[in-house]
Amino acid sequence: MKQLLEAADKKGVAVGAFSVGNMEMVMGAVRAAEELNTPIILQIAEVRLKNSPLELMGPMMIAAAKNAKVDIAVHLDHGLKFETVKKALELGFTSVMFDGSLLPLEENIKQVHAVVAEAYKHGATVEAELGVVGGNEGEGKKHEILCTDPDDAVKFCEQTGVDALAVAIGNAHGNYPVSPELRFDVLEEINKRVNIPLVLHGGTGISDEQFRHAIKLGIRKVNIATASFDHLAKYAKDYCDGKEKANYFELSAAEVEGVYQNVKRHIKVFNFIND
Repeated sequence: MKQLLEAADKKGVAVGAFSVGNMEMVMGAVRAAEELNTPIILQIAEVRLKNSPLELMGPMMIAAAKNAKVDIAVHLDHGLKFETVKKALELGFTSVMFDGSLLPLEENIKQVHAVVAEAYKHGATVEAELGVVGGNEGEGKKHEILCTDPDDAVKFCEQTGVDALAVAIGNAHGNYPVSPELRFDVLEEINKRVNIPLVLHGGTGISDEQFRHAIKLGIRKVNIATASFDHLAKYAKDYCDGKEKANYFELSAAEVEGVYQNVKRHIKVFNFIND
């Protein structure tokens, strides 16, 4: 992932990081990346593992990345336990995120530093979060937004050795009840003072203009999860609603198409590709 983010930084674009939960999501995302000849990140969050076990999803994601016609990183998103992070690294994930954002700053630094040391053994990239991204990551608990403090960001990056930093600037996981008001002033200040790639979580519901403005201010990785899950569900429902008797293989193709369309649209936005 580090290599993809460095390449994106040179171009002034961002890499799309797309959450997946089944084979169809993997296939749809890879298809879009290959069609646009653009690298992406396939990722899965720890809270999704009860529905999509890591020991099943991990090898499939890695196989898809290895066989793709474009560069694809495989990432653990929002790792909550060191054991899960270690398991992902042992499976061959090329990057991991440890989310200690709800911990006190010093404890967050301590735990992320330990993850960085473990990831170093595997040659993997580490992302961490500072501040609190609002909404929820699928566990049903809502979190209030707490914007990242630029001073804390400097200290955090220096003391953890992390490779990428997810920032909170008014963004939130899940669907936004209203259009978010992002603190671009906070993002700009962090970008001036921190020399590693910045990450924007909670991408679903952020406008194309907001995405591109954030990218111009240093965002190099954008997470998309809810939009892909929603698109898959919509395409699957539309297919079933239109059939007296649904066919599994046609349903699978509809799910792939839903994710493909969503990922393709976001890749174009993040890479400033205009039709």
